[in-house]
Amino acid sequence: MAIAREMREARACFGAKLYTATAVMVRRTLEGMCVDQGTRKKALFDALGELRDADKIEGRLFEWAQALRVLGNQGAHFSKDAVSREDARDALELAEALLDYIYVFTAKYAEFQMRRSATPGDSPASSP
Repeated sequence: MAIAREMREARACFGAKLYTATAVMVRRTLEGMCVDQGTRKKALFDALGELRDADKIEGRLFEWAQALRVLGNQGAHFSKDAVSREDARDALELAEALLDYIYVFTAKYAEFQMRRSATPGDSPASSP
């Protein structure tokens, strides 16, 4: 999967102490996630808003994603300020949490809901 490749490259950049490149790769990961989730907006800011509006991410995850987008912009455009090790590490951790939410948590929750709705008599109302 292309998104996993982007995250591998982000981790490799971090391991090589290339913190600005880490931020850029995290931003690319977010762009890939938005495309994979079917957003129609080209600008990352708008695509993340589309995910929020479709209830695929909630408010705090949206804010995290926007912070990662800004950090990625800092890395992608020349600046006197380099991306710090701490910011790069946080970017990786937040991106992984966001990807887990979108791809792992959401799927597990859907499976749980399907299983619960398919099991008659196990609804909370039927419990003593």
